[in-house]
Amino acid sequence: MPTVLIIGGDSTTAAAALGEAGYTVLVAPDDGVPGVERYRPDVVLLAVNGAEPGDGAGVLDTLARIQRADAAVIVTGHAVDALATEALSRGAESFLAMPAARAQVEAAVARAVEKTRLRRIARDVHERRATTVRALTGTSPAMRDLAEQVERLAASAGTPVLLIGESGTGKGRVAEYIHARGSRAAQPFVAVPCGALPEAAVHAQLLGVDGAPGGASASTLGAFEAADGGTLFLDEVAALGPAAQREVWSALAERRVSRAGGAHVVSVDVRPMASTVTDLVTEVTDGKFREDLYYQLSVMPLHLPPLRAREREDLAALVTSVAEELAGQLAGAPRTLDAEALECLVRHRWPGNVRELRNVLERTLVAAREAGEVRVEHLPPELQPATFAGTERHSPRTLEEVERAHIERTLRAHRANRTHAARELGISRATLIKKIKEYGLG
Repeated sequence: MPTVLIIGGDSTTAAAALGEAGYTVLVAPDDGVPGVERYRPDVVLLAVNGAEPGDGAGVLDTLARIQRADAAVIVTGHAVDALATEALSRGAESFLAMPAARAQVEAAVARAVEKTRLRRIARDVHERRATTVRALTGTSPAMRDLAEQVERLAASAGTPVLLIGESGTGKGRVAEYIHARGSRAAQPFVAVPCGALPEAAVHAQLLGVDGAPGGASASTLGAFEAADGGTLFLDEVAALGPAAQREVWSALAERRVSRAGGAHVVSVDVRPMASTVTDLVTEVTDGKFREDLYYQLSVMPLHLPPLRAREREDLAALVTSVAEELAGQLAGAPRTLDAEALECLVRHRWPGNVRELRNVLERTLVAAREAGEVRVEHLPPELQPATFAGTERHSPRTLEEVERAHIERTLRAHRANRTHAARELGISRATLIKKIKEYGLG
């Protein structure tokens, strides 16, 4: 339910009208900024006419602070005076002469609510793009090559993309980024969580349903039709069963879909993208995934590396970049990390990848508010050194975990050169390769 905050002026009529129209209405005194920051309304009605002489600067300051809170502002008053004109020139949405008819109030607020909604959508898209760039942060040849691949895919209009990587590596964000940077950006991006679709609902979700004759039930669009002209993202595509795989293959091959419950056939033009944490080649070999669908989707496979496989410099750059981004969203949070805290973050294995990194950094920045910089004591206990503040900590680990971590560190030290790493470890190259496969380090 959209929220409207009324600051100053005679609020009785507007509050009654908007309340009856279904809005959540809040009323604040002349200095209503604390209410804006607390309630985050969609629209603010700000009274500017009738301000005492000399109060203009205060009203305009209130306007600026409201805009920083991402709310649309409608200035109100009995007539357009110099202060109202100045407020409009500084970004207020419109002027509403008071007292206003109920229909005028509702129409002005409805327009402002829609503008706020569209602005927030645009902001979210921008933030997702920025997050995707940060997820690919790095100066190593591998990360530069990955970023270049993503840009090349964004420039191609319809090339299918298969994003491969562990959970939390940002596959969905990269798919959105590729779509948003391409020629189909103005068209829909439709994501289908394949792993969450009940088997009985797959056909309806993907291909749609024709309504019953006589209007007994409405027709519904499937994901293919909803994404027409844009991008269809099949998240965790390996979770689709045999029947659904066949339907997806047919829709992509024939560029048309047939809704359930009728003979309605619709032509569709979508750019297919898919993601998987599973090795689809193995799934094909084992007969669990259609070979023809695999080749449809994997025209351009893109491997997103887990954080533990990245170069130290790349991981340090990513940590710093994400911390700076989050600090900008948290009042009082420091924007820098001291060397010891950064080292702890770089050493962590990050089994949850970028998703876990963002979560940990947000918790850390909240703990470090007003501290000037992030220090070790602000980190979650599991990321702090084994000995800190004079207290010995023991982190239980199996021998396999210790061996895996040692091999991983050695490979990083030699920039993934297996011959050099094997020599330092005192084992043969063949044994090292076997260990890399066994521990999933490849």
